[in-house]
Amino acid sequence: MANFETQIQESQTQVAEAQSKISELTSRIEMARNKMAEGTDISVDIENASLEDVHAHTELMNANIAELIMGLDDVTTAFSKDFDEMRSKTGMESLIGFFSKAKADSMRQERMRTASIDDKLQDLIGKSDVIMKLLEGQLNVLNEQKISVEQNLSVTLDDREATVGALEALKAEILKMDPKIIELENKISVEQDAAARTKLETELAGLNGKYNEMVQSEQVQLAKSQTLERYIEKGKTWIDSLQNQAATQMVLINKLQTDTKQRVVLYDALSKSLKTAQQQDVAHRINEIGVQTDQEAQSAMAAIGSATNARMADMLEAHEDHMVFAREVLEQKAKADERFVRRFQEIVKKHDSNQYGAE
Repeated sequence: MANFETQIQESQTQVAEAQSKISELTSRIEMARNKMAEGTDISVDIENASLEDVHAHTELMNANIAELIMGLDDVTTAFSKDFDEMRSKTGMESLIGFFSKAKADSMRQERMRTASIDDKLQDLIGKSDVIMKLLEGQLNVLNEQKISVEQNLSVTLDDREATVGALEALKAEILKMDPKIIELENKISVEQDAAARTKLETELAGLNGKYNEMVQSEQVQLAKSQTLERYIEKGKTWIDSLQNQAATQMVLINKLQTDTKQRVVLYDALSKSLKTAQQQDVAHRINEIGVQTDQEAQSAMAAIGSATNARMADMLEAHEDHMVFAREVLEQKAKADERFVRRFQEIVKKHDSNQYGAE
């Protein structure tokens, strides 16, 4: 993870840019809503509020974060090799063992006794926390934007419902006027009296004027309804996008949280294994001492053996609880990994083949 800091900086930049693009897109939709309320055409605003740029950028951002998470997995796997090496003698211990086996064994036992996994564990947990903050920050922004768009959409849905209602009412009124106009036209066609005919024509002109106003109003309401519909569709698409982006963040967060649990379990198991190996070495040395016939040494050995048996019994009892917990965490990790692979198949493929940067 030599380039971890560089990758984190890249991810931070990508997250900040993604949040800016997401906020800008939500703002465009909100501005369109305000223009629409003023009666201004919003088709251009809506068409410009394109999702492609946001999607392309968030995919790049998530891919980079996914690689970071998989990098932590690689480091975790390498740690088991480190612990295997800790069990073996160092070059210095082997050299000293050439002159004094007892001194070399003593050095090895002391090294194993004081061996600590805390630094490595805390380093990995620290790296996980850094990534987690990026993911949680992005998830919070997505949820905030989603709430904002949903509120706007709710108002718009009410507006469209009212507009459609008004449009239907206008259509009904227009249909009612048709028979009246036809009736007047028929009366005029057969009316012989000039005064009566003039009165009917005046009435027809008034009715036609009202009819034309209503038809014009119908066209306005229809255009408004279509505009609202376009806005609603764009809003729904954006909400779907925000939900999908949030789901991806949650998959990454879940994997990271589960991985952290699994690392704690793994380190605990490796640490116990290391300490047990050291205890077994001590037990073998006690057995070698046991060949001495000194009564006091035999009594001391018996006391040590009794204490060792009690300690081993405690370890065996604790081991069962540990294995139950470890099994649960491993099951959780398997599920988290499965969800992760479904979302990031291409990244996993590149990771496994070591083809980073390939198209």
